[in-house]
Amino acid sequence: MRNRLKALIVFAGVALAIAAVLGLTWALPAMSADVVVTGAGATFPYPLYSKWFYEYSNSHPGLKFNYQSIGSGGGVKQITAGTVDFGATDAPMTEDELAKLPGPIFHVPTAIGAVAVVYNLGGVAGGLKITPDVLVDIYFGKITKWNDPRVAGLNPGVKLPGADIVVAHRSDGSGTTDIFTNYLSAVSTEWRAKIGRGKSVNWPVGLGGKGNEGVAGVVKQTPGAIGYVELAYAMQNRMTAAALRNREGNFVLPTLDATSAAAAGAAKTMPADFRLTLVDAPGKNSYGICGLTWLLVYKNQRDEAKGKALVGFLKWAIRDGQKMNAPLLYAPIPKPVVEKVDQALRQVNFRGKSLY
Repeated sequence: MRNRLKALIVFAGVALAIAAVLGLTWALPAMSADVVVTGAGATFPYPLYSKWFYEYSNSHPGLKFNYQSIGSGGGVKQITAGTVDFGATDAPMTEDELAKLPGPIFHVPTAIGAVAVVYNLGGVAGGLKITPDVLVDIYFGKITKWNDPRVAGLNPGVKLPGADIVVAHRSDGSGTTDIFTNYLSAVSTEWRAKIGRGKSVNWPVGLGGKGNEGVAGVVKQTPGAIGYVELAYAMQNRMTAAALRNREGNFVLPTLDATSAAAAGAAKTMPADFRLTLVDAPGKNSYGICGLTWLLVYKNQRDEAKGKALVGFLKWAIRDGQKMNAPLLYAPIPKPVVEKVDQALRQVNFRGKSLY
């Protein structure tokens, strides 16, 4: 028996050698290799996404994520060009952008976040009150001093300095900017007519910073500055946020509870394509500048292994992953919406075969 085994081993070795000499391919089992899923886009949800990618990769050996936090505009451009496996955006793609895609795409909602109005004003504690009209005119450059009567009148008893207001905004294509300018357009017909909503706009005044981290940096380093950043960045950087008057007349700080209050109606109003706006939401406890963030995923995948890995991750993200939203100050996606997203994921396929 031992001699027969040795003979078989020798025969196999000879056969492999002959095959190599003759240039033949030998049918051996495929070696398992790492699957690397690449993505790019929004900085708004980056604190959450980085946590998700880390946790999911740890429980799925052989799967890696490579995500570039470059802003929603970059995410839309790269998924359109096909240079990434998924995009990320806080601004739903426009009809013009959708028309440029090589195939149908899903907006997969992953979280709901707030955009905080932050400021750097020594001696003035958090909770400085600002109304929508005052915020609009600060960004128009019409209100230029912190002790302007319109600001002072909202904050009796607060000693406001006569310092210049330095406006900070995003310099890159940004979903956070889309949410912020969507809000300004919702509360001001003048802003809507002259500036409008978008990932990039022609700002009347101000200094630009790249990414949420860039705007946070401008505000922190510039006395008298005011800017807008995603709530998680504001908290992580220990920034001072303003209380914004909502449509019910209440001054509300950007918090997880206020974000959840604004998102309460999302399940009832969510359209079939998941492209929903949440700014200036009703509710006495709602914070006005809130928005959804999405991952952009093609319905028809080009790579079966990557597509299957991506669908598996998304199934986990909209269910188990939602448990990580609140600790990072993002409101979870309402459960009725999760069920609708699940149905959409079942349609993601490779050559007609569902990857769910």
